[in-house]
Amino acid sequence: MDVVTGAQVAVGLTVPVSRERMWELITAVERIGEWSPETIGGSWDEPARVPAAGTRFTAHNRFPDGQIGTVTCVITEARPPSAFAWTVLDAGGLVGSAWRYELREGVEPGTTLVYHSFTHGPGMTGARTRAEADPQELGTRLVTLCRNMTTTIGAMAATTTAMGASR
Repeated sequence: MDVVTGAQVAVGLTVPVSRERMWELITAVERIGEWSPETIGGSWDEPARVPAAGTRFTAHNRFPDGQIGTVTCVITEARPPSAFAWTVLDAGGLVGSAWRYELREGVEPGTTLVYHSFTHGPGMTGARTRAEADPQELGTRLVTLCRNMTTTIGAMAATTTAMGASR
């Protein structure tokens, strides 16, 4: 039985940043290493370097065991300033995971409700390998992802407000 495919987590945070500015931040794949506790960098694979469905970027991640991985990501949705989503491909081209940001106007002017979600796909990933060896590892990984997603959103917002750019 496959308990990994379809496993998901989602977080939602209201931040003191406009949707337009949050859009700029969540689509700045080359800057993600500044905010994420896990992703150490990213780069556009396309010359246009803009978020559009079908565009690819490469991400570099560091895991708690010190392992560094490089993955190919394909954007599946880019609707400024509302939604940004991508899949991470495994070595065989299968979807290892799907990630999505959704940005909604916050209750207070100049704020944004940021939803960030992760869904594990059918592809081979480190999470799948560990969960197949020990099913409790999946829960541990999902908790870590949730914490890292929350930290990333908070760090984006903190960087923006520290710069006085919450526009």
